[in-house]
Amino acid sequence: MSASSVAKNREKPIAVYGAMAANGVIAIAKGIAALYTGSSAMFSECIHSLVDTANEGLLLYGMKRSGHKPDQAHPFGYGKELYFWSLIVAVALFGIGGGLTFFEGLTHITGHAAEERGNVMWNYAVIAIALIAEGTSWTIALREFLPSVKGKRLWQALRDAKDPTTVTVIFEDSAALAGLLFALAGVYLTEITGNPVWDGIASMLIGVTLSGVALLLAYESRSLLIGEAADPSVIDSIRQFAREDADVVEAGRPLTMHFGPDEVLLNLDVRFRADLSSETIMGVVDRLERGIRERHPEIKRIFIEAESLRRDGDDPAARPSSN
Repeated sequence: MSASSVAKNREKPIAVYGAMAANGVIAIAKGIAALYTGSSAMFSECIHSLVDTANEGLLLYGMKRSGHKPDQAHPFGYGKELYFWSLIVAVALFGIGGGLTFFEGLTHITGHAAEERGNVMWNYAVIAIALIAEGTSWTIALREFLPSVKGKRLWQALRDAKDPTTVTVIFEDSAALAGLLFALAGVYLTEITGNPVWDGIASMLIGVTLSGVALLLAYESRSLLIGEAADPSVIDSIRQFAREDADVVEAGRPLTMHFGPDEVLLNLDVRFRADLSSETIMGVVDRLERGIRERHPEIKRIFIEAESLRRDGDDPAARPSSN
C-alpha cells in the first residue's frame, strides 16, 4: 500500500469495523440456528464468526498499540505491535476456529453428536443473511485495498502488503464465504439423504479452510516480524535518486526494514566526490534526506554512511558495523 492509503486506513479502519459488526451479528444468528436445528455445520460457522469477531478486536487493539510514540525502551516505536497481534489472530484462527470446527465435524461423522432437530429452514435463512453480510464486508475490504494494487496481480499485491489489517479481513471474509458454501452444501445433503455425515463433513471442511488461511496469515506475519524490506520499486527509486545527485559518485543498494505499515528505516551507503569538504558533505546528506522523504514519506529514519561503499552482492552480515 502507499503511505497515504495506509495512514488513512489506520486512522479510519472501516474494513475492520465493518467486519467486526457483521461477524458479531452473524455469530448470534448462526448460534440460534444451530441451537434450534442441531446442525454441526451451523455450530462450526457460529464458532467461526465468534473467532473472527474476536480477531477484529485484536487487530484494533494492535493498531492502537502500534501508534504509541517511541520511548527510551523502544526508540524505533511500537509499529511492530500490529504485526505481533496479527500473528496472534492467525494462531487463534488456527487453534480455536480451525481446531474446534474440525473436531465438531469429527464427532458428527463418528456418531457421537446429538441428533439433528427443528426446522432446517432456520439454517437456510441464516446462511442467506450471512452470505449477504460477509459479501458486503469482503467488498468493503477489497475496495479499500484495490488502490494499492498498482498494476500487480491481486494475489501478489496481497502477499506484498505491509499493512495486515485489511489483508487479514479479506482473507478471513474469503474463508467465511467458502465456509458458508460448505455449510449450505452440508445442510442440503443432510436434508435430502437423512445422513448427518454430510453435515459433519461440511464442518470438517470449514475447519480445514480456516486452518489453511491461518497458516498463510501466520507465515506473512512472521515475515513482517522478522523484518521485511521496502518494496523493490521504492529501493530502486532511492538508489536512482542518490546516484543522480551531482555530488555523489556512487550509491550502494539501500538497506530497508519495515517497523510498521507506514514506517520504514533506511540505511544508505554513499560515495561522495573526493574534493568535497565536510561541511559540503553534510549539506549533501541533508539534501538527500529531504529528497528521499519527499518521494517516500513512509521512510521515517534515514542513516547515510559516507565512510565506505559496500559492493552489491556482499553479505550485509559480514560488513563491519559503524556507529
